[in-house]
Amino acid sequence: MAAVVDSAPRRIYMQRTKLTSLPLYYEGFLWIKRGRSKEVKYWTELRGAKLFFYSDKKQEKFTDSLDLQYLSSASDKHANQLQWTEVTLKLPNEEVYIKTETADVAEEWKGFILTVSQLSVPTCLTLLPGQIIQLKEVLEKEISRRESEVSRRESESKVGHPTYQDVGDLNRMPPCFYNVSRQEATEKLTKEENSGNLLIRPGADGKNYAVSIREPTENSTRAQVKHYRVLTTDHGFVIELDKPVVLNSLDEVVNHFIDETRGKLRPFVSDIYDTQIDCIEKETDTQKKPKSKIEHLVNQFSQEKPISMLRENAYVNVFPR
Repeated sequence: MAAVVDSAPRRIYMQRTKLTSLPLYYEGFLWIKRGRSKEVKYWTELRGAKLFFYSDKKQEKFTDSLDLQYLSSASDKHANQLQWTEVTLKLPNEEVYIKTETADVAEEWKGFILTVSQLSVPTCLTLLPGQIIQLKEVLEKEISRRESEVSRRESESKVGHPTYQDVGDLNRMPPCFYNVSRQEATEKLTKEENSGNLLIRPGADGKNYAVSIREPTENSTRAQVKHYRVLTTDHGFVIELDKPVVLNSLDEVVNHFIDETRGKLRPFVSDIYDTQIDCIEKETDTQKKPKSKIEHLVNQFSQEKPISMLRENAYVNVFPR
């Protein structure tokens, strides 16, 4: 079968599995046309109920993807054993045209696509007995995958969806993690310049994360705040760059940004805490009011206490000397 002969190298296959977190069912070259865009040749993988498009077999990060769960039909536009065959995929919001070199290849693609989208092996196609066996195996895997996903969601709903406020989560978070929105992160980084220029926050979807940085420049008035998406996978975390970076923890994500900028980025840690517990007696007219936190810190500085005592999880030697 062409999909087996033309499979991508194992290293790239493993990397794509990490990035998509979905099982591979079928692969091969397809010519894709979406909307008014030009027809493009892609190395295409069917993983779960999605098609992932790559510019070539060596590309690790997919260029585009197509969710097939709501596919209504897959029909031939032109069918001829000696010519190209074009298949129309009808979805709620668009029609996508895929083209193959022969009708046999198109028939096999339709078989896999309809199996994962309709969760049944199609009987209207002309397939060999071995191909039908493959589709039945894929059907079992896809049903099992979806059942596991439903069970996971149900268990989460029973105990309550995990939030970033959970103590267990916060204990595993880097010190520069803040439960803030994109706009709030931008404001923190621009208003509190001395506290650092890199923080991690929840992603907009509530499942993934984002890294927000204030670009280190000599002119702070021209500094830009940029945001990078960090995907959560079963194997760790993926920084979505032109060449995706796969890491094991959010601490490694922070260190990667620091290393890549040669220490120009500093984790954002703004909270300053008191280091003494004062007993405050009941105030009378003749007694002085207790010192404010600012006054208390001024006294601490006057006593030449090190800054590391005033800041939780302070970072040392972030910038090169």
